[in-house]
Amino acid sequence: MTTTGTYTPKPGAAPVARMIAAQAALETRMLLRNGEQLLLTVVIPTLLLVLFSSVDVVDTGDGEAVDFLAPGILALAVMSTAFTGQAIATGFERRYGVLKRLASSPLPRWGLMTAKTVSVLVTEVLQVILLTVIAFALGWSPHGGPFAVLLLLVLGTAAFSGLGLLMAGTLKAEATLAAANLVFLLLLVGGGVVVPLEKFPDAAQSVLGLLPIAALSEGLRDVLRDGAGVPWPQLGVLAVWAVLGLGAAARFFRWE
Repeated sequence: MTTTGTYTPKPGAAPVARMIAAQAALETRMLLRNGEQLLLTVVIPTLLLVLFSSVDVVDTGDGEAVDFLAPGILALAVMSTAFTGQAIATGFERRYGVLKRLASSPLPRWGLMTAKTVSVLVTEVLQVILLTVIAFALGWSPHGGPFAVLLLLVLGTAAFSGLGLLMAGTLKAEATLAAANLVFLLLLVGGGVVVPLEKFPDAAQSVLGLLPIAALSEGLRDVLRDGAGVPWPQLGVLAVWAVLGLGAAARFFRWE
C-alpha cells in the first residue's frame, strides 16, 4: 500500500541554483564540442606559445622568451573565451531564437547570463591549467603572488565578457562573427601579447596601454615575470572596461 499523495505531481520550476548549474553544464559541453571554439580557446594560444617560445621570431627582450610570452598567452586565452568565443556563440543563439526561447523559460534572464559566465570561468580554468603545464615544459619560471594573478584574471574576464555580450546583443550574427575575429587578430598583434609594447612608437604605446588586453598582459607579466606586487594601474584599467562593458551590455542587449 502507498500513502495518499505519494505519486501526486508537483508542477513547478526547479530551484534557481539547480537551473543555473544545469544550464552552465550545457553551455560548457557545447563550447568544448565546438571545433571553432576549440580553435580559438585551445589550439591558437597553444601554438603561439610553443612557436614563439621555440623559434626566435620576435624580440621579447632580456631573459627567456617563454617568461615574456606565457603571461601574454594567458591573457589571450581569457580574451578568446570571454570575448571572442562568447560573442560569436551568443550572437548566433540570438539570431536563431535560442535566447528568446530561453528567456521565456523558468530560468530568469540574469540566471542565463550567470550560467554563461560560469561556463566561461570553467573553460578558462581548463585553459590556464593546459597552458601552464605547456609553459613549464618549455622552461617557464613564474614569480609573484597568486592573489594578484587571480584579481587580474577575474577583472579581465569581466571586462571581456561585457564587451562580448555588448557586441553579440547589438550586432547581427554575421557582423558579430566578423568583428569579433577582427578584434581578436588586432589585439593579438597590438595588445602586448607576443610583441612588446615597447616596440611601438611612444604615442601608440600610450593608447595601446589602455586596451584591456594590454592591461591584462602587462599586469600578468609584471607579476609572473618581474615578481611585482598587485599591479593597481592595470587593475584600474580593467575595472573601468568591466564597468563600462557590463553596464552597456545590460543597457543595450537585445534578446531577439
